[in-house]
Amino acid sequence: MPFARLALAACLSLSAAPAVAQSAVDVTFAPGNFGTMVTGSVTGDDYLDLRLGASAGQEIFAELTVTGSTGNGTMYFNILPPGSTGEAIFIGSMNGNSTVTALPVDGVYTVRLYQMGNDRDTGAITDFALDLSIQ
Repeated sequence: MPFARLALAACLSLSAAPAVAQSAVDVTFAPGNFGTMVTGSVTGDDYLDLRLGASAGQEIFAELTVTGSTGNGTMYFNILPPGSTGEAIFIGSMNGNSTVTALPVDGVYTVRLYQMGNDRDTGAITDFALDLSIQ
């Protein structure tokens, strides 16, 4: 299974490394910060899950930018609520690559980064930058 490469901004700390495709990486913010920039890449039909805790009533801001690709750069993210088995409260392929989404319950939310179409099917490598915060 290919590895999802993940390079992180200085203010992001991880509890798991290296990030393996189809695995989750816990995201925490440095003291005094409520957000960070996450950069990395996804290959083919692999996906990368970023998990972060939040409270009901808070909002998650996420904006995805494709920074390079060996294919078409067809990359998106979904936001999954606590306890989800794949059901999303935001679907990037339908709603775009930027959102401010109100969070309905306390718990750990997942931002899932993935490719679609030919990029997924041919094993393209797409690099990304994800601006991520909880407010």
